[in-house]
Amino acid sequence: MAAQTVATNDTTAVDNDNAVDLGPASALSCRECGERFPLGPIFACEICFGPLEVAYDLPTGDPEALRKQIEAGPDNLWRYAPLLPVPADVATKPNLNPGWTKLVKADNLARELGVTGGLFIKDDSGNPTHSFKDRVVAQAIEAARAFGFTTLSCSSTGNLAGAVGAAAARAGFRSCVFIPHDLEQGKVVMAAVYGGELVGIEGTYDDVNRFCSELIGDPLGEGWGFVNVNLRPYYGEGSKTLAYEICEQLGWQIPDQLVIPIASGSQLTKIDKGLQELIKLGLVEDKPYKIFGAQAEGCSPVSAAFKAGHDVVKPQKPDTIAKSLAIGNPADGPYVLDIARRTGGAVEDVNDEQIVDAIKLLARTEGIFAETAGGVTVGVTRKLIENGVLDPSLTTVVLNTGDGLKTLDAVAPTTGPTATIRPNLDAFREAGLA
Repeated sequence: MAAQTVATNDTTAVDNDNAVDLGPASALSCRECGERFPLGPIFACEICFGPLEVAYDLPTGDPEALRKQIEAGPDNLWRYAPLLPVPADVATKPNLNPGWTKLVKADNLARELGVTGGLFIKDDSGNPTHSFKDRVVAQAIEAARAFGFTTLSCSSTGNLAGAVGAAAARAGFRSCVFIPHDLEQGKVVMAAVYGGELVGIEGTYDDVNRFCSELIGDPLGEGWGFVNVNLRPYYGEGSKTLAYEICEQLGWQIPDQLVIPIASGSQLTKIDKGLQELIKLGLVEDKPYKIFGAQAEGCSPVSAAFKAGHDVVKPQKPDTIAKSLAIGNPADGPYVLDIARRTGGAVEDVNDEQIVDAIKLLARTEGIFAETAGGVTVGVTRKLIENGVLDPSLTTVVLNTGDGLKTLDAVAPTTGPTATIRPNLDAFREAGLA
């Protein structure tokens, strides 16, 4: 393969003799200082240690032609391959092909919450392993192929472990994933069933993540692609496809307001990046939009910083039923604060009781059984409306990122049979159910 030359921000050049084909991706760019590096399995800037993200040579020309090309693509996230760090033939490779999940017009929930401008649930529980993590893993696995990795790994609060295990099985990779030892049993089983290695670590997610960072620098980790560490710049780009789909499903329009859960914060920042790319490409009209971040009260470092007016996020020790969001030291926290403030949004949190109530509310009104993260976004939406922060007259999209069957323990104590009766009509009448 021919060498690739990538221009840096100081007009010098970096020669990459090991250039890889990742479609329109042209370099890795530091979010802090702007320094650029050749595409590779790196995630931190060598100059300032800031996080790296993928930079692109995006398509130019007629937006209408690009729009038609996308619409003619497959009913999965590869319809957006021209905007992603993947080779052009990605759809022909063994992959779980996630994406193109339902955008549900939630009229019943809207009436309950007093929303008049249109309320939608982007329901990512319809992905292959029933969470949005299939999107990000799909991107990471293409980078892993390009860089010659043989083992896929991750640190995970549950959903990512399952997504990595499934994607690795499909693509023929070995997998070894790491989780906190006290995850919900449903997520543990789902991560283990795909036949890869599953390792519980005594401690929180942040302890797991630190361990994985150490393993990368050890000979034991040679040939390992950690999707959310050394492949993180590519992995994160999968979340952009949520922005692409939402706008396409709304008739190529940006919604006025979005409510997005915060774990590491990467999903929220990449959705904003995706919206900005659609504007730049002329695929949607440039218009104001507000982004709201949602956290569980028991792990709300970004919410606390937003309310205090701080730019620095102080780490917390998680204590919440929303374990998929239980990241006490979120890597993208400061960038979430920037986006919420820039767009006129906010970051809010709800307690465990409110999370459970919101899960039941969404299930009762729209027939969508969300995991605890979905309870957080719906609960925060309700709280923002009640506090006069979110405008109910505007079009609003709320993200549900996972399936409630993974977090049954959250609702099981307060959910069960309405009555248990003898098998006859008199008993049915006596129960007052007739």
